[in-house]
Amino acid sequence: MLNLGIEAIDLYYMHRQAPDVEIEEIVGAMADLVKQGKVKYIGLSEVNADTIRRAHAVHPISAVQSEFSLWSREPEQEVFDVCKELGITFVAYSPLGRGFLTGAYKSRDDFETGDFRLSNPRFTDEAIKENIRFVEVIESIATEKGATKAQIALSWILSHNDQITAIPGTRKIHRLEENLGAFNVNLSENDMKLIASSLPQETIGSRY
Repeated sequence: MLNLGIEAIDLYYMHRQAPDVEIEEIVGAMADLVKQGKVKYIGLSEVNADTIRRAHAVHPISAVQSEFSLWSREPEQEVFDVCKELGITFVAYSPLGRGFLTGAYKSRDDFETGDFRLSNPRFTDEAIKENIRFVEVIESIATEKGATKAQIALSWILSHNDQITAIPGTRKIHRLEENLGAFNVNLSENDMKLIASSLPQETIGSRY
């Protein structure tokens, strides 16, 4: 903590659960750090609803982080409900589909040599050809709203409920400013229904 220049870490995550360690043991150890004043709040990443309940019974969980975007919607099935029930903030990572949902990548030729996405199942030639339909849905709404595709993709996440936030990554200031502009995009109930009815039924390629 001295290296960070702070007295306590605000939010301390378990990013992946070790398969041979029970969640109660992990959260118990994290809770000890809270008692010691080294951590203020604790969170979990990539866990299912049952694990969240078990963890929360040991110590209050403040945030659950999982991949969530227009083409990665698995948390909607159970995780959203348990987070809402227990008052836990859901944090969506990779909300722009690793950049794909911005429309910046239309073929494998758009990636630099060595880009990790070239080894991702969702970025094969076949997958890109099929998954581009997600971008087309976003683009039609973006044109109507006078917004960018990234802003529509982020606004869609933020419009689910007030317990959801997103953490898009970027290395450029103008992209950061663009992402923040999602707060100024208003998606109506009809917009959300239109997006839901227009999205492809499945995403081609697994997340990893």
